[in-house]
Amino acid sequence: MTDTAPSKRLFIKTYGCQMNVYDSERMADVLRPLGYAITEEAEGADLVVLNTCHIREKAAEKVYSELGRIKAMKARKADAGGAMTIAVAGCVAQAEGEEIMIRQPAVDLVVGPQAYHQLPELIARAHRARGERLSAEFAADEKFDALPKARHAGGVTAFLTVQEGCDKFCTFCVVPYTRGAEFSRPVGDIVAEAEDLARQGVREVTLLGQNVNAYAGEGGLAGLVRRLAQVDGLDRIRYTTSHPRDMDEALIAAHGEVEALMPYLHLPVQAGADRVLRAMNRGHTAASYLKLVEKIRAARPDMALSGDFIVGFPGETEKEFQATLDLVSEVKYGSAFAFKYSKRPGTPAAAMPGQVAEEVKEERLARLLALLSEQQAAFNAAQVGRTLPVLFERPGRKAGQVVGRSPYLQPVHIEGPQSLIGRIAPVAISASAKGSLTGSLAEDPAMALA
Repeated sequence: MTDTAPSKRLFIKTYGCQMNVYDSERMADVLRPLGYAITEEAEGADLVVLNTCHIREKAAEKVYSELGRIKAMKARKADAGGAMTIAVAGCVAQAEGEEIMIRQPAVDLVVGPQAYHQLPELIARAHRARGERLSAEFAADEKFDALPKARHAGGVTAFLTVQEGCDKFCTFCVVPYTRGAEFSRPVGDIVAEAEDLARQGVREVTLLGQNVNAYAGEGGLAGLVRRLAQVDGLDRIRYTTSHPRDMDEALIAAHGEVEALMPYLHLPVQAGADRVLRAMNRGHTAASYLKLVEKIRAARPDMALSGDFIVGFPGETEKEFQATLDLVSEVKYGSAFAFKYSKRPGTPAAAMPGQVAEEVKEERLARLLALLSEQQAAFNAAQVGRTLPVLFERPGRKAGQVVGRSPYLQPVHIEGPQSLIGRIAPVAISASAKGSLTGSLAEDPAMALA
């Protein structure tokens, strides 16, 4: 069977991070030669895959709730004489595989994040008397070797995994347990995938990794960025998620020297108090983080920073939370994410004394989000009056509107023809909102339409 004549419907629901978005795309690639085509509805699908994330609060319970809904769909399809296969993939599958099979017998397959390339074989086994259903242990390098070399690009931007796993063992995080040790793909394999994406019209790639700047291929992440910048047709490069401990001098220099490397950096700090950072096992201090930010902005003065924050970590005092607010005030983020601390079973922080009351966490989170929202609005407002190169990605919600992204990852809306999609054009920014910009095409000889 070929991907030109699909006969089976595949529904994938993706939870969590960009890595899972990439993994879901690759699952679709793996299954396409078997005749599976993506459908937007789970009802009536032949194969339903829940690609799960273990990072967010109550992640597993949300999966079980969704499984209850899909179980009813499976029963309805069986009553109509059909069959639905249900697979749980990703980090919840890795962490709670056996438990999933016990709690929800309607699940046919549990596939860890290093084993989704085995989906065709596992599906075949499920169709042959429901054989082996649990496949959560598989080496990362073997996974990448087994994936199809060709990818189907769905637009002008794409995610590209370069690294998996993490060796940092932050005390709040399950990634080292669910994704395993750090593994970096060979430079040649990544470049070949990027070249294939560029041939399909991709103009921008976001390099992914649980700890992406720990990339250990030849030349490190800086060397990889410089190599990808030479790929014909590839105009923009981003990467996420990075760790302050792996932000080396070569990568900082690349931000000042490689035009394709966008001036937007996600650099999580998590907290502003050194005692909390030590308890988190972050391996950096507030002062060292601020020094790093200073170096980055010296190399690239227009750099926009994004970050992650956890409030209410075990033992966090009001004074320590204030240190986080002080750090945010000093850095001035273009955008950021903040969350209440929540226990992850098996992580050291889950057993720490001094668990902070829920109402205290909620109040602190509200204060932090208010400050971050204020900073994001101010950063966006500062773009008004500027002319920015915008990569147009899709039609807007309104007729005659197209939407793209600025170098700082902000959505930009303009009135213009859909022929702009896939092109980079100068836009005069005329208005800003908290999460987006508005403008019009500009005549800028220094920023020609590309």
